[in-house]
Amino acid sequence: MGNRLDRDQVVRTALLVLNEEGLEGLTLRRIAKDLNVQAPALYWHFKHKRDLLDAMATEMMRRMSEGFVNEPADWREVLTETQRAFRGALLRYRDGGKVFSGTRFTDTSYAPPMEAHLRRLVGLGLTPRAATRATFTANCYTVGYVIEEQAMGPDPGRGESDGHGYDLEARARRLADYPLTAEAGFELFGDPDAGYEAGLRAIVAGIEATLTTVG
Repeated sequence: MGNRLDRDQVVRTALLVLNEEGLEGLTLRRIAKDLNVQAPALYWHFKHKRDLLDAMATEMMRRMSEGFVNEPADWREVLTETQRAFRGALLRYRDGGKVFSGTRFTDTSYAPPMEAHLRRLVGLGLTPRAATRATFTANCYTVGYVIEEQAMGPDPGRGESDGHGYDLEARARRLADYPLTAEAGFELFGDPDAGYEAGLRAIVAGIEATLTTVG
């Protein structure tokens, strides 16, 4: 078995451990246990946990790129559908938003789908600068939203398997003297799908208002 295959096996196992234990429980020792090797053997491929996270994010991007389809004939729809797919891909991993955020891709496998996406936006009327800024802005929104969404959702470590991780009724009672703040909780945390869509519409509308004239 070659080094490259060994490295890929570590990454695949790490993603499985992530879904079982979350980011806090993702350790080289736990990964090594699942691979039936000693933890020091993994340092051949990953000197630090940050290196492993970069490789995991690269594999996540590789997998999610396979499902991206930009068929609509309007750049707004392309951006919207791509972000929906991006969010869905991140949500397939426990703490997926945190793992993906701030990582550096370890190879160029992200480049072909990114090139195709940007070409699609440019072909539909955006300048290259506007297409790039629009994509980056929307990506930041989606990653940030998923981080908050997963943090506020059910926590398997606390025995929560479904429903909301946040007791909104209890929150509202604690904030009875602050009615607008109490009501805001239901808007912010009550329906993550609807909340994401509302924010995404605002992002796209803002991009249309401010970036479509960027040269």
